[in-house]
Amino acid sequence: MGRTFVFVNQKGGVGKTTSALNIGAYIASEGKNVLLVDFDAQANLSSGVGAKPPRPGIYELLSGKATIDQAIKKTGVARLDVIPASIDLSGAAVELIEQEDRNLFLKKALAPVKSRYDFILIDCPPSLGVLTLNGMAAADSVLIPMQCEYFALEGLSLLLKTVQRIQRGLNRSLGIGGIFFTMYDPRTRLAQDVVKQVSAYFKSAVFSTIIPRNIRLSEAPSHGQPIVLYDPNCAGARAYQSLAREIIRRSAVQNAKAAAAVAPAKTAPKDETHGGGA
Repeated sequence: MGRTFVFVNQKGGVGKTTSALNIGAYIASEGKNVLLVDFDAQANLSSGVGAKPPRPGIYELLSGKATIDQAIKKTGVARLDVIPASIDLSGAAVELIEQEDRNLFLKKALAPVKSRYDFILIDCPPSLGVLTLNGMAAADSVLIPMQCEYFALEGLSLLLKTVQRIQRGLNRSLGIGGIFFTMYDPRTRLAQDVVKQVSAYFKSAVFSTIIPRNIRLSEAPSHGQPIVLYDPNCAGARAYQSLAREIIRRSAVQNAKAAAAVAPAKTAPKDETHGGGA
């Protein structure tokens, strides 16, 4: 059973796209079929995997100008595909607002290929607008990248309230897939305090892997490569490989629970004996 994750944080610059890109690449390197969905008009995820041409992509798919097979592109990593974005996607946010089922367009668009992939990873814009709501409506779980700074704590509270609102309406099965820390600098007391506070409050929802600040992670997208191709031996690469493996393990547990929940209950054996008096 494949799982769909959406990367969400309304605050920009937290490593959301970098995380979606590199987690997807490392999950694929573990032998899983992965589809990246660039749902941000900045199209940084698309350029980060060298997706050319970007059209047809997610905008053409949503607007009915292309099929999903036409929109999916191969990448330089085996088993890793991408549906790229372009600046045209910025117009989709305006167009969707006027539609009756405006928050369900992405879910319907991805439905034909869900069985093809073990993981679908959706990268949303740094906002809680209609595109991000579409991402959460289409997903099984939310992955939250969090920078180790004070204002990130305030943003996390708002984001969790939005997730609860989605759970009550658009997507009752949406869960918190996990919270992970990015751009961690162990030399700062603030970073250490943020990790301790969030870990103490959210406990098992927090991944044990922490992504450090790493210059090679910043360089890789400009070369159109995930870190697994650009510099697999750097500290950032090792961290994303570890995080990808954590996500795979958690997903296996979640799939097992889901399978158990829908399994038919065992019926008691039929009593073939017949009581009778002499």
